[in-house]
Amino acid sequence: MNKQNRYWFVVPAAGIGHRMAAAVPKQYLELHGKTVIEHTMSRLCRHPQVSGVVVAISADDEHWQQLDLSDDDTIYVAEGGAERCHSVLNGLQLLSGFAAANDWVLVHDAARPCIHHADITHMIDSLKEHPVGGLLGLPVTDTMKRSNTNGDILETVSREHLWRALTPQMFRLGQLQQALQTALADGFLVTDDASAIEYAGLKPRMIAGRGDNIKITRPEDLSLAEMYLTQQETS
Repeated sequence: MNKQNRYWFVVPAAGIGHRMAAAVPKQYLELHGKTVIEHTMSRLCRHPQVSGVVVAISADDEHWQQLDLSDDDTIYVAEGGAERCHSVLNGLQLLSGFAAANDWVLVHDAARPCIHHADITHMIDSLKEHPVGGLLGLPVTDTMKRSNTNGDILETVSREHLWRALTPQMFRLGQLQQALQTALADGFLVTDDASAIEYAGLKPRMIAGRGDNIKITRPEDLSLAEMYLTQQETS
């Protein structure tokens, strides 16, 4: 791996996860014998093309230090921010202290523990020569409806060329850092990294990923993730 093609992960992990209604943040819930974030970080750290992983942790996090991950020398810890985009930016700022602006950064949600190495490799191979970068996604297969605030249907929306955005989302370190800084300075609170790149006038590439790369958001997602992890172990 040459210096022109180094790959790093940034994992925002400072969220609370209100929709889980759990006693601990969702990344620390038990899943298949470990915490959610342990599964996620293990997948990322073990990928052969990755140089290191930056995780953004809340300043008042009481759980991270209790994990074996806190002693891993391939993991760097940044302070989390108020929103996901702030945590990502903090992670990029830490990373810029020892990584090159042209290095690739793959931002991945802490609550996506079922990410498959094949998807990461496919994304890197597909985007390593791309001028912008891109993200994993799934083409929309359901019928899409748009409603008003009361829930009344206004129209049926064509699902052609519609995608569900997943992570990782892969962009050059310097370009993503600048895009996030500009978006936040303009008051645009982006919900994913590709939105900041789009706001900068660039066009990220969609890469089709696996359907088992789910994000744990609601209590029922834990049992689904458990099933996927078990299936991946035997496949």
